[in-house]
Amino acid sequence: MFSSSWVKYVLAAIVAGVATVNAERHTISFVNNCGRGTPILSQNFKTLSTGAPYTANGPFSAAIAYLDTGCGFQGTGCGIVETTLINNGVSSTDISLIAPYARTFNVPTKFAYTGGCAGYGASCSYANCPTTDAFHKTDDYEAQRQCTSNDSGLVITFC
Repeated sequence: MFSSSWVKYVLAAIVAGVATVNAERHTISFVNNCGRGTPILSQNFKTLSTGAPYTANGPFSAAIAYLDTGCGFQGTGCGIVETTLINNGVSSTDISLIAPYARTFNVPTKFAYTGGCAGYGASCSYANCPTTDAFHKTDDYEAQRQCTSNDSGLVITFC
């Protein structure tokens, strides 16, 4: 009834279509207005970017970003942006000034989602910015910004 090559062609088209529909992408970009320092994006103790846009092709969990102005390992001594970006769930991003990270405030930091939650984010311009904008202790949950849109990304701005 159907030739084997026709069946193979149809199966290949279905597989390609499913792969396209399920593609997940999250791009993190940096804007450094400070005139100093190097933006760092890190995940699992591995540096993924030193300022260039980074695209994760799939879920992007437990990453941190910071402006290295003399920070220690993984942003120690500096404020950090923590993020998890996922499809079909809740992405969450925040600014953290919790020790050992921000023993001293290094630079004003803000982030904004791109995609379906475009513009939604937070900003911390000084060491004692409100807990609605940055974590100062581990239970400052109001500092988290969540997004449920698929393929959300971030723009992280320093200064």
